[in-house]
Amino acid sequence: MIARARALPGTEGGAFVATFALVWTLGVLVPIAALLLFSFLRTSGVTVLLEPSLAGWAEAFRDFRIEILLRSLRICLLVTLVELALAFPFAVWLAKGLRRGWLKLALLVLLVVPFFLSPAARSVVWRSILGREGLVNGLLLHLGVIEQPLDWLLFTEFSVHLGLIGPYFPSMLWPIYIAVTLIDDELIKASRDLGASEWQTLRLVILPLALPGIAAGFIFTLVPMLGDNVVAALLGGGKVLLVAEAVNDLVRALNYAGAAAVSTVILLAVVLLQWLFWRALRRIGGGADPFAAIRT
Repeated sequence: MIARARALPGTEGGAFVATFALVWTLGVLVPIAALLLFSFLRTSGVTVLLEPSLAGWAEAFRDFRIEILLRSLRICLLVTLVELALAFPFAVWLAKGLRRGWLKLALLVLLVVPFFLSPAARSVVWRSILGREGLVNGLLLHLGVIEQPLDWLLFTEFSVHLGLIGPYFPSMLWPIYIAVTLIDDELIKASRDLGASEWQTLRLVILPLALPGIAAGFIFTLVPMLGDNVVAALLGGGKVLLVAEAVNDLVRALNYAGAAAVSTVILLAVVLLQWLFWRALRRIGGGADPFAAIRT
């Protein structure tokens, strides 16, 4: 008789958790730790010297870089909140209000298309729309609304804001859509049977249960947006510099310590913003853990 070894209860789950923790440590925590370490070292050309130095942090906190960092946080945070305001009602309608299966499928396919387009191609098209001889100015001139082309439509913060909304809308929408889809329709029906209005059902039932998707959408939108240097370069015209371009400039100048310090400041700012956003979500959810609704 050949004895068959059986795994102890929970062993497979423990192995999965251990593997995930190892991958997470090597793929996320180690690079972050290396980034923080590099910011306190001295560099000479392409060589990183094992000598402690605050030169990188001095480079990060120069006046013009602080201005660029604050501008980047302001623009990206504002666009993220605009994305949330647009994506949440659309996600609720798409998940619970739209009943036509073919139309829902078509919209979901269209929401995937931006992921396959070049960031440069998505941004440069706005030049032909917002430029002095573009579609918007041409239409306004033709209708007699303006007498001369508007200069503030392109190569300004307005064009950068507008250029960032489209590419990152799916990043905000998809997590919210998935979270709303997981809400049991019986809960919504029960709320209405108890006399709740549509607004009360949205505020007291759908919104608290959709908080995990909102939190994920906030992260998936804000973080990559802070690393975007295409939209600002093409639609800012060199007049609206964001922090991603500042990091690239430091890397091109072989100032790796400065680039690491600026990146660390961005990371800390994102963590702080996420904590503040998390606190706001907990207040909306009545103080409960937003992820409790999806735990099994």
